[in-house]
Amino acid sequence: MTASARNSDKTLLTTKSEEFSREIAAVIPGGNDSPFRGFEEVGGHTIFFNRALGSKLYDIDGNTYFDYLGAWGPAILGHCVPEVVAACQSAIAHGAVFGAPHELELEMAKLVIDTIPSIEKVRFVNSGTEAVMSAVRLARGFTKKDKIVMFEGGYHGHSDATLCSQGHQSSAGVPSSTAQETLLATFNDFESVRQVFAKHRGELAALVVEPVCGSMGVIPPNPGFLEKVDRLCKQEGILFICDEVLTGLRVARGGAQSLYEIKPDLTCLGKALGGGMPIGAYGGSAEIMEQLLPNGDVYQAGTFSGNPVTMAGGIATLKLLADPLVYKTLESRTAQLFEGLQNHINRKSLPIQLQRVGSMFGIIFAAKPVRNWQDHLSIDARAFAQFFHKVLSQGVYLPPSSVDAACVSAAHSEDDIEETVRIMCAQL
Repeated sequence: MTASARNSDKTLLTTKSEEFSREIAAVIPGGNDSPFRGFEEVGGHTIFFNRALGSKLYDIDGNTYFDYLGAWGPAILGHCVPEVVAACQSAIAHGAVFGAPHELELEMAKLVIDTIPSIEKVRFVNSGTEAVMSAVRLARGFTKKDKIVMFEGGYHGHSDATLCSQGHQSSAGVPSSTAQETLLATFNDFESVRQVFAKHRGELAALVVEPVCGSMGVIPPNPGFLEKVDRLCKQEGILFICDEVLTGLRVARGGAQSLYEIKPDLTCLGKALGGGMPIGAYGGSAEIMEQLLPNGDVYQAGTFSGNPVTMAGGIATLKLLADPLVYKTLESRTAQLFEGLQNHINRKSLPIQLQRVGSMFGIIFAAKPVRNWQDHLSIDARAFAQFFHKVLSQGVYLPPSSVDAACVSAAHSEDDIEETVRIMCAQL
């Protein structure tokens, strides 16, 4: 019997986490280093963890949780994967950072190119934000144009170019002049893309898209939508940037682009690519990538980019993900979760949508499927918050957000999923 199962009939006590949550807020703004980690949407205090292994998280009060946060995406194989741990330990024993090229960097680049067919050359950075920021700069430098198009509700990190647009502003501190260079279209609405392209013909450097939107509910593209957008970009000479920071490796080994048969000009990666180490990457055709310094005139650099420890973790992860059994397991476990939940939802006629692509999923408190930003406004955040805390108290850890993607890992067992279904259904 797992710890979660053992505690399933009583509410977990988190006294130490509550104390530490108050203490950390006195020294770190909001009590966290990334606002997604906070419990502002769901209420209550955050949970402090001190260990993770396989499909489980362990908090400082001695509680065990089934983990469906997956560290916001990186833990595709689960936590503390022996091969990844050993590879990183070996690398750090030989030097954590050189500030110069090394063999692991070369091996990792070859593996990425082998894994993502649209990438002919690749650059490593330290986060998904850096990857998208750099790809946008490269697109502007390559096309000699300034404006980009993104979709309402899409999340592409916290660089200025994607935090605001002519139609929205997600942060103070972004110059209004920057906002004027970003335009919005509606996800899953091809006509809206055509209209933006027509209105700004000759001004557009790139279109940036999450092939599966992960921050307004898990929203897959309508059949043919991405293919049409890809084709239109090529017809208009606009670079097609696929932000696969979340979907890359997660929904398929070749990323969402392999599922939907598209070939982006530039692809951004992160999260699962590093096996838990901080990583980002962007790549595309050799012609475009050669515009980067020192060969071209587009600048991008980073002290820790491509460092040996991160590269070692990435190499070990990509080698493990080359086994088709991993993706069969991910699909089987996520399908098991959804089957159990859907049967319960159907029996009780609950206004809940289950949406997923591969092992990336959402339990969405809405009466109808969510297909775009406007639909996502109908999500009942209060009902989700109640559900979140009920299952949290029984040992299930979800993203503390009604709209952000949850994840299953290859470390989740059939018993883990069965117990999760039992706990969730009891709270619905």
